Parts: sequence; structure tokens; C-alpha cells
Amino acid sequence: QVQLVESGGGLVQPGGSLRLSCVASGRGFSIGGMGWYRLAPGKERELVAAFSSGGTTDYADSVKGRFTISRDNAKNTVYLQMNSLKPEDTAVYSCNAGVYQGSMWRIYWGKGTLVTVSS
Repeated sequence: QVQLVESGGGLVQPGGSLRLSCVASGRGFSIGGMGWYRLAPGKERELVAAFSSGGTTDYADSVKGRFTISRDNAKNTVYLQMNSLKPEDTAVYSCNAGVYQGSMWRIYWGKGTLVTVSS
């Protein structure tokens, strides 16, 4: 089993910044793609930013130029730097990862961290 644990969420004023982290832990695994998704009240879950297994990045149009995804492979960690936050960015942010373990690929999800943008 592999666990993904997010951190860094909280309450921030519009225009502020937050940095989310997601750490993968377990035994005998390797990670391919990793990404961030968010779920806002009354909306469907949407991709925010992600690395493909080939290393390319993809961003939702609504966050381009404001959010930056990065990763530290040695630490099995993916980050999401969020700048110029807007109230519409309020959501539970979850990370996922494609994990190779036991000769199989699986998708794992974290439980999420709440980001609230409000004055």
C-alpha cells in the first residue's frame, strides 16, 4: 500500500499565496505521473495541474500563470504553489499519483486539504 498525504491548506485572503505539498509513502514503489485536483461545493472535481509520467505538465486554464506544480522525486513529493488566489479557488485539493508496486500500476489518492480564499 502507498499513502498520499497532503498539507498546506488553510484560509487565505484574495490575492494571497499558499503552497501545498503531497508526500507519498510506502515500500517498494515508484511513481509515474502525479497531479492535483480540486473539488468545490456544487461542482465536479477538476484537474488543477499535473505531471505526466513523461514529465510534461498540464494546467487548468483557470490557474495558468498563477499556479505552479513541481516535484521532488527523491522525496516522492509533489508541490502546488498557488499565487494570486481568488475566492473561486476555494476547494478541497487532493493529489493523486500513478504508482508502480508489486508489478502493477495503480492510482492512489490523498484525502485532501481544504483551501479557503476569503476576506
